[in-house]
Amino acid sequence: MTGREGCGATLAALAWPDVDGRDAVLAVPVGATEQHGPHLPFTTDTEIAEALVRRLAAEVPGVVAAPAVAYGASGEHQAFPGTLSIGREATTRLLVELARSAGATFGRVLWVCAHGGNADAVGDALALARGEGRDVRAWWPRWEGDLHAGRVETSLMLALAPERVALERAAAGNAAPLAELLPLLRSDGVRAASANGVLGDPAGANADEGRALLAAAAAHLAAFVGEWRGG
Repeated sequence: MTGREGCGATLAALAWPDVDGRDAVLAVPVGATEQHGPHLPFTTDTEIAEALVRRLAAEVPGVVAAPAVAYGASGEHQAFPGTLSIGREATTRLLVELARSAGATFGRVLWVCAHGGNADAVGDALALARGEGRDVRAWWPRWEGDLHAGRVETSLMLALAPERVALERAAAGNAAPLAELLPLLRSDGVRAASANGVLGDPAGANADEGRALLAAAAAHLAAFVGEWRGG
């Protein structure tokens, strides 16, 4: 299977006669459509997941990049206009049905997740899909730094789509650690913890840092896939 030159294998660039997925990994970017402060686009999580999957498909033979799942469990951000959430149960069902369908063609399915709020839904979907005997895995980038729309995600988006980062509107939000914020986030959502939707501080964000973060995460992702296949 081949996609467009330099892009690896992507379903968006293939027709059905080009697909033989028996020994392939279908890599699905799993993101969200939710607020990311006053300076980042709603599609931030989805675009980060897509970038990692594109790089994986380009660098690792036998990986096919699927179109992204652009909606997820984002109820904690619902108080901010524009957030679109389908909730935990719907996200779980979507992923399970996707794994069932993909299993007719592909030997393995990998969910590359870039929205922490999907963790419970992805965990539920993994349990259900594996219970059906499907070879499905999930992988998450482990960024060091703030929680949401701060320096990490701002740097990543400056590397991916700088024209859509409104740095002049970037401002610090609540920078408390997750363990301290979690009870409030679960009970009352992000708006109760941060008026501008930022959990962290975007100050100092830059494209070079974003590119380095993407490269490190992509290397970890490729190693994860290699160990999975080798096992």
